[in-house]
Amino acid sequence: MITLEMMPLLMFAGLVLFMLVGFPVAFSLMAVGLFFGFISIEMGFFTLPFLQAIPQRIFGSVIANELLLAIPFFTFMGAVLERSRLAEDMLDSMGQLFGRVHGGLGYSVILVSFVLGAITGTVAAQVIAMAMISLPIMMRYRYNMRYTTGVLAASGTIAQIVPPSLVLIIMADQLKTPTASADVGSMYLAAWIPAMLQIGLFMAYTFLLTRIRPDWLPPIPENEITLRGTALLKKALLGIIPTAVLIFLVLGTIMLGIATPTESGAMGAMGAVLLAYWRRKQLGGTAEWWSLIKQAYRNTARITSMVIFILIGATTFSVVFQGVDGGHWVEGLFSDLPGGWISFLINLSSG
Repeated sequence: MITLEMMPLLMFAGLVLFMLVGFPVAFSLMAVGLFFGFISIEMGFFTLPFLQAIPQRIFGSVIANELLLAIPFFTFMGAVLERSRLAEDMLDSMGQLFGRVHGGLGYSVILVSFVLGAITGTVAAQVIAMAMISLPIMMRYRYNMRYTTGVLAASGTIAQIVPPSLVLIIMADQLKTPTASADVGSMYLAAWIPAMLQIGLFMAYTFLLTRIRPDWLPPIPENEITLRGTALLKKALLGIIPTAVLIFLVLGTIMLGIATPTESGAMGAMGAVLLAYWRRKQLGGTAEWWSLIKQAYRNTARITSMVIFILIGATTFSVVFQGVDGGHWVEGLFSDLPGGWISFLINLSSG
């Protein structure tokens, strides 16, 4: 006999099972939520009118939410800048700059991942871009494969926290504070400290590894370093400054309260288009630039649709989960942990 106390655990286990099978997250959330919702109606835990809260919350907090309009703007900005070969130019110049020292390519990957994280806003896009660009180079110079794959995967997580992270936009909306738009700026401002700490730890680990296992992270041979002096500095600045100025102008307007996230995202998207047009010669001409814009549109539509469907699925799941007292179950689960709030934070961060 299924009791009310068992329902939250069964819902959580069902969600884990669906995702282990490989079913898409958005549809897993919807399927589990609706399945256990109808079971709960049959068991008498709540009535059918309770499920009316699902479409009301979807249309109220997802479809009609102006804050979420920032997602396609920032996604489009990232897609354009990512395909403008800025990452390739930055990695090449950084590799030339740090290549003479042990772990130079590792430092370059971490720094470029930081800038690319502020461009793309999504982990998958950053990891794929960095792997395609830097993995063959690091393999050519015989970097240890365990370090190479580790630094690429770990650096990709920087996109989760470096503004303009899509995760922070969604979190600001779901926290339901009185002024959600202002809270995005506060979250962006607060995110810089853990982001810089994360980058510092990655670079400190790389430095420590160069002292313990220098053969794992060899320097680039001197005869393969083609740029020096002013030419190297010019290439590095041309790769970093335009993107950095655009990113900090966009984020600065949010943090200073001059513009809303949606307005800043629109400015960033337009700025990315102009920056890509300025680099059209490196891209192969105007035709290639226009092809890049069309690819960015398709990528933006795909990612935005994915995020919205996940929000719809999460809304469906959360309404039913709250209906079977899932909030009290989660609260009891963490409040009974040994170690108090420290243990709670450790478990939350590890999850």
